[in-house]
Amino acid sequence: MRIARFSIDGNVAFGAVEGDKQDELVLDIIKGIPFADYQLSGTKVPLSKVRLLPPVLPNKVVAFGRNYADHARELGNEVPEAPFAFFKPSTSVIGPGDEIQYPSFSEELHHEAELAVVIGRMCREVPRDRVKDVIFGFTCANDVTARDVQKREKQWARAKGFDTSCPLGPWVETDLGLARANDLTIQLMVNGEQRQLGRTSEMIHSIEDLIVNISEAMTLLPGDVVLTGTPAGVGPLNVGDEVAVTIEGIGTLTNKVVKRG
Repeated sequence: MRIARFSIDGNVAFGAVEGDKQDELVLDIIKGIPFADYQLSGTKVPLSKVRLLPPVLPNKVVAFGRNYADHARELGNEVPEAPFAFFKPSTSVIGPGDEIQYPSFSEELHHEAELAVVIGRMCREVPRDRVKDVIFGFTCANDVTARDVQKREKQWARAKGFDTSCPLGPWVETDLGLARANDLTIQLMVNGEQRQLGRTSEMIHSIEDLIVNISEAMTLLPGDVVLTGTPAGVGPLNVGDEVAVTIEGIGTLTNKVVKRG
């Protein structure tokens, strides 16, 4: 099932996305919230009539860096032996169609297409064989990075945590399953030109590895997001660019880069 979060006539709701053709998609409005018991209302609205929002509002976004060997090497970094985590604040999250604001303190903005894991229940110290039980679903993400700031400041808080640096969407796919999620095609296009193409099977540390690793240290909450790393091919974004992340079995997340006002 594809679960979207949207606004219509000033109201915010969740809905199940139905249909196959983009111009014929409809939302069956959900009664309740998808992390608890809920029902489909049977009230349906065309997707074209609503504004899609970030599919979740995470308490925290836990991201893992250098989880694809080719990406680590393309930036001249060593491949880490253990998962390498950092955080993006909730204020960095935007949804499909929202604008990525080019930060005023950077002159080198980069795209990073990633598979995002959405947590479905409160959990801590998750055993490997229970990881599948704490996952709500998967969505597309773009770990937008001020690369020059990342290099200059060494730590990544400003470089990866600025406002609008974490586009998520267009919805959460709940039916992929772990085996398939660990082997999906990830593609990123800028203005229709392919920049990144890889598979999640190229990850150094699997989804299970990442969830076990971070839940050893902290409690994960429903709606929290785990970013799993980016394949090789990262590169610059400029004001006016349209960037699209497509992940097999999920969909496409599209955002435009604008000058920060």
